[in-house]
Amino acid sequence: MILSDPRFVALSNWLNQYFGDNVAVSLICGDASFRRYFRVQYQGKHYIVSDSPIDLVPIAPFVAIAKAYHHAGLLVPEVLATCDDYGFVLQTDVGELQLLSVLNKANASDYYQRALNLLPIIASVTETQDGPLADYDAAFVMRELAIFVDWLLTEHLDYSLTDNEQAMIESTFNALTENVLAQPQVGMHRDYHSRNLLINNQALAVIDFQDAVYGAVTYDAVSLLRDCYVRWPDDIVNPLMRYHYQLAIDHQLMSDDVTFSTYQQWFDLMGIQRHIKAAGIFARLYHRDAKRGYLADIPLTLQYVADIGMQYSQIAEFSQWVNKVILPRVNRKSIDEAVSEA
Repeated sequence: MILSDPRFVALSNWLNQYFGDNVAVSLICGDASFRRYFRVQYQGKHYIVSDSPIDLVPIAPFVAIAKAYHHAGLLVPEVLATCDDYGFVLQTDVGELQLLSVLNKANASDYYQRALNLLPIIASVTETQDGPLADYDAAFVMRELAIFVDWLLTEHLDYSLTDNEQAMIESTFNALTENVLAQPQVGMHRDYHSRNLLINNQALAVIDFQDAVYGAVTYDAVSLLRDCYVRWPDDIVNPLMRYHYQLAIDHQLMSDDVTFSTYQQWFDLMGIQRHIKAAGIFARLYHRDAKRGYLADIPLTLQYVADIGMQYSQIAEFSQWVNKVILPRVNRKSIDEAVSEA
């Protein structure tokens, strides 16, 4: 990190004031927002500090939800100090080994079952000291789905929709929104996947929870099991889906008169909604934030939409269109850009 970076200079000064001595600070990474993270070493101990420009990424939600999750019994970073002027948050270090990095077909079921066991705790957190979590309501869902049209279709592919395609998308988005609202509502992490779970000795630590909301009971489970960054075969996913179904009933997150077939439709359509949104977000990260790496993740999200959506009449036309029209264009554009950069 070059010393000409004014935020890094301010961060170093703030940390030195907090610890009362010189500290070693090294950049770890950024994430899919404007945040970046540093590891801090002081007297043999490790800490994490996040740098969130306050005009872009408020720190209050992270701080409030960290306290609520910790109080509920989850292993999460404990907030030690904040700098409201700059948006720095000093936290305990809960590890650096992402769950994704150790998963394989032999251990995935065990690790995912352990991750699913945390969801009833997350579901129980519906408010913080600052008040109730925001509702994951129809307007919220539609804003997310619009990212697909605005950033993947329009910005990334320069694709102009026909009137029939616009009508099809509107019908699909309405069906997906209805699916969200039909489900029991619980506390939702909203980005619960293998990159946001860290292995800490024998436990799983939860991070990146600042966007938690109050919404659909299947959202976090499908985020985990139909991960945007890795796809597991059905013989791994399906038993885990059924495991979460029973877990939700046992913890009274949904009524025991909800059939598994109803739950599975909720789960599948919830996953489609998330993958449509994710494809748009990955395109936005490239065009708005110059984060090229996420482009490689778009085809997997669209393949989920193409494969799973075909099973449901209310979105089958959209899924077929994604498979035949949009996914080939995404793949072609990736090849063209790779050739142009070679």
